[in-house]
Amino acid sequence: MTTRAEILHCVLKDHWEHFPLIFAKVCDCLYMLFGVDVKEVDPPGCIYSLDPVLGLTYNERNGDDYRSAKSSILILIITTIFRKGNRASEKVIWLELSRMGVFDGREHAVYGEPRKLITEDLVEEGYLEYRQVPNSNPARYEFLWGPRTHAETNKMEVLEHLAKVNKRDPWSYLRLYEEAFREQQEALHAQRVGH
Repeated sequence: MTTRAEILHCVLKDHWEHFPLIFAKVCDCLYMLFGVDVKEVDPPGCIYSLDPVLGLTYNERNGDDYRSAKSSILILIITTIFRKGNRASEKVIWLELSRMGVFDGREHAVYGEPRKLITEDLVEEGYLEYRQVPNSNPARYEFLWGPRTHAETNKMEVLEHLAKVNKRDPWSYLRLYEEAFREQQEALHAQRVGH
């Protein structure tokens, strides 16, 4: 948690009149680059919380200074998996990551060795499944959401994130919206039946 007064005092002490514009830009950058959503908790008191995008708890483990930045890769991958029909080929994932300057086999200053991050670390933590495509010869691999991703977020949240990043309405992704809405209705039905 932080307050507007703390931000003005520590960061913008000489430029307080530009606070709304600078703050909006910083919030956009935190959202896009680090998967952090700045939310106003107490509007009259101007208190803000920093929440993980999509409800993912990946940022909450200690010991890694770049963990927040790494969550942006996770968010990109789970969004791509959803966009591609709930599975994405390894080739598609590397193409998406290359747009962020992340390449297979090339050490990255923030992300480290990206292959290890996405095929081992995120798999071991349960965010991703990485498996061979059945009957592929030569062997090809694909990514799916792991159990932890299913537990911490849902397709509607991912769709809303995708729409926000692209400055579009979730409805404009009709196929994805229908799928996310159907999942939401099934979850509500299961919840009602379970009680």
